[in-house]
Amino acid sequence: MPDGNPTISLESNGGFIVTENGKLPQHPESYWRTGIDFSKFPSLEEDIQVDVIIIGAGITGITSAYLLVNEGLKVAIIEAGEVLNGTTGHTTAKITAQHDLIYDEFIHNIGRSNARLYYEANMEALRFIKETVDRHKIDCDFSQQDAYIYATTEKYARKIEKEAEAYEKIGIEGGLVDSIPFDIAIQNALVMKKQAQFHPTKYLVHLLQTIKEKGGLVFENTTAVNVETGEQPVVLTKEDVRITADHVLTCTHFPFYEGAGLYSTRMHADRSYALAVKANKQYPGGIYISADEPTRSLRSVTINGEEMVLIVGENHKTGQGIETMEHYKALEQFGEEVFGLKEIVYRWSAQDLITLDKLPYIGELTSGQPNILIATGFRKWGMTNGTAAALLFRDIIMGYENNFEKLYTPSRFYAHPSLKNFFKENANVVGQLIKGKLDSPKTKPEDLSKGEGAVITLDGHRKGAYKDEEGKLHIVDTTCTHIGCEVEWNNGERTWDCPCHGSRFSFTGEVIEGPAEKPLQKYDYTMLDNLTSEDSGY
Repeated sequence: MPDGNPTISLESNGGFIVTENGKLPQHPESYWRTGIDFSKFPSLEEDIQVDVIIIGAGITGITSAYLLVNEGLKVAIIEAGEVLNGTTGHTTAKITAQHDLIYDEFIHNIGRSNARLYYEANMEALRFIKETVDRHKIDCDFSQQDAYIYATTEKYARKIEKEAEAYEKIGIEGGLVDSIPFDIAIQNALVMKKQAQFHPTKYLVHLLQTIKEKGGLVFENTTAVNVETGEQPVVLTKEDVRITADHVLTCTHFPFYEGAGLYSTRMHADRSYALAVKANKQYPGGIYISADEPTRSLRSVTINGEEMVLIVGENHKTGQGIETMEHYKALEQFGEEVFGLKEIVYRWSAQDLITLDKLPYIGELTSGQPNILIATGFRKWGMTNGTAAALLFRDIIMGYENNFEKLYTPSRFYAHPSLKNFFKENANVVGQLIKGKLDSPKTKPEDLSKGEGAVITLDGHRKGAYKDEEGKLHIVDTTCTHIGCEVEWNNGERTWDCPCHGSRFSFTGEVIEGPAEKPLQKYDYTMLDNLTSEDSGY
């Protein structure tokens, strides 16, 4: 968020935020989470023993459970909140191996054969999803689409030419084109043939039903906090329940248990934004993403029988950059210029992790712990990478051969770019840590309007404040409970976001996303100059 932590005054009108171009929904809500009959699952209240315990109920965890119950194993999934309410429930839902400009970079950094393996792993994931949809006749709006990446500047046009050469070197079906069917002035574009899109939660709800029918267990509101290692590891929950298993699969976005992996130093968190819109112009088919920054990603989506457009982009590191509502406004402006907007129906945001070498970490958590596996760092391409992770997990557990195990192993290290990016990312963390400690915000509690939040100064201390629609103030300590960086206010989602490792907290201080495990300290604010901590020690 910007220096000085200013507040933004947003005019609300009938559940909408009035902007220069129209109206944005006042509250963020993912379309993938609406109109779906999500089963409610109990919390786990007693010790259990299973063959495999899976932590995290997104695409990786649910697909893993589906595969493993089909192998006859006793499987349990635990989810800290509700199923499909994390990154999977806020995705763009493209099923593609075209992951930005990546293959030329991979050829130079990890070699041609590994670049080819990455493509094959993601195409295998696409085929698995299609075959699963066909086998179970899942009504999830699956459709085959060609995928395009386009350049609007000479700089990125040259990069696309290099990427086209990489496609040819590793045998990807596609090639250069000089136009796309939008009112966007491009230099060139690159197409990857026979990719796809779908409705992710419709697909995964069906897999959940199959898991239940085959004896799999699913628990919501059950938070894993630690692992006792050994021949049969034990997952410990926040509720002091013990889950004993032969294998532990950590599919929690950020690993809740790092072992000696130190993953917080090997990844950074990145956010992006989405609008689902009714447009004046008909969508021509295909899925698209810009090579240039800021990112613009496009696909169609059918909502209540009407074809709409999903506009996604505006990437930035979590807790850093401009006021978050400005990202939504930028996407709105782009949509107006390209399509002409009738209405913005939904808006939401997502967060994912990016590793040092841009390959996900999938496999053994740390050396010597072969029965604790992780999957993280999907770089916003989780539909295929998450599915590839589940397929790899099944093969590791069942002892099947898998050509991608070495590619994804978390213990890998490529000196370039990993070493360079390690120092770069951790220098950024140090800079954010120092910046937050030196920050002296000028805003006071009485400056806030209803529905507004900001970093404030109260009795000489840096605090976070949010005034809800009833006028009640919610005060928290802004020191992140992970390593002590200072969180910033996210006015787009009404959350507190950490600029160091991407932890996110609700306006009341509860953890939304890790690596932080403990909530922000809350304060009881009754009157000015009278601040008392709800916890001792203040």
